[in-house]
Amino acid sequence: MRIKVNPARHTSVVFFMNTLNLHTKFARMGARLKLVDHQDIRRVMNGVSLDIREDSRGEFFEIAAIPSVEIDVLDLQRGDRHLLLLVREGEDKSKYLCGHDERHWFVAGIPEKAAVGTVSHAKESLKPRAVIAMQNRLGLNSKNRNRRRNPAFIRQGEWFFIPAPEIPIDRVHLLKNEPLQRGNGGKPHWVDYCYRTGGEAVYVCNKHPNGLLEKEYQNLLAMNVQARNWGWRAMRRNMNVFVKGRVRHADHATIVLDGWHQVLMNTESESKAMRNVAFLD
Repeated sequence: MRIKVNPARHTSVVFFMNTLNLHTKFARMGARLKLVDHQDIRRVMNGVSLDIREDSRGEFFEIAAIPSVEIDVLDLQRGDRHLLLLVREGEDKSKYLCGHDERHWFVAGIPEKAAVGTVSHAKESLKPRAVIAMQNRLGLNSKNRNRRRNPAFIRQGEWFFIPAPEIPIDRVHLLKNEPLQRGNGGKPHWVDYCYRTGGEAVYVCNKHPNGLLEKEYQNLLAMNVQARNWGWRAMRRNMNVFVKGRVRHADHATIVLDGWHQVLMNTESESKAMRNVAFLD
């Protein structure tokens, strides 16, 4: 099933071959889809933009593309309310898991290194290596692997929590009511108790949310004297993070971690595809 933008009709985006089928596939998943004329939006990043938007009828998926982009639905799991989308422009291919998680629709970019052709494979590709190792060690079957709570992990949105009851905690550095937030933005998940260890020192500001190492930071200041006024904060990146207690987020049901758990984010940040996703929870 494919849609393609016709370059001969530049006044509007014309989706042909199976446009109706594409809408039907999203509808079978229980979602609405709007295909937007690329001239009607201010910017289409890297040829295509995927977003979750809302109108008087509720949430819907919005896809906007430039003329050379082709879009396929590779797999649809109607009961699970998920589908796997392939976006192709020339030799460049990106895949996206589109679906419903608890209360809202979402789009997640799939890491390009993953050989993914089904919804099930896409879900596995979004799990960190430590999560895969834990569920393999415990021998979880495919049904339990996709639950948000199982013996290997508890998941809330993009965050996985793996039991770590033996981790030694330095109470002096214990933090309360701390946010969990990915570097590219989004609403934070708030945890009752948090303990961080290890990582690397970085300087962070709004222009560099993922942080700069000391040498990178000093080089920038040497080249741009105005950069000193960007509101830098000294932070640590890639730390080992452990939490317990409640984990709260407006779009997800609150979970309660009875003991210490290691925190791991899903792998969508490893994908180039995420640069095309406008929606962040």
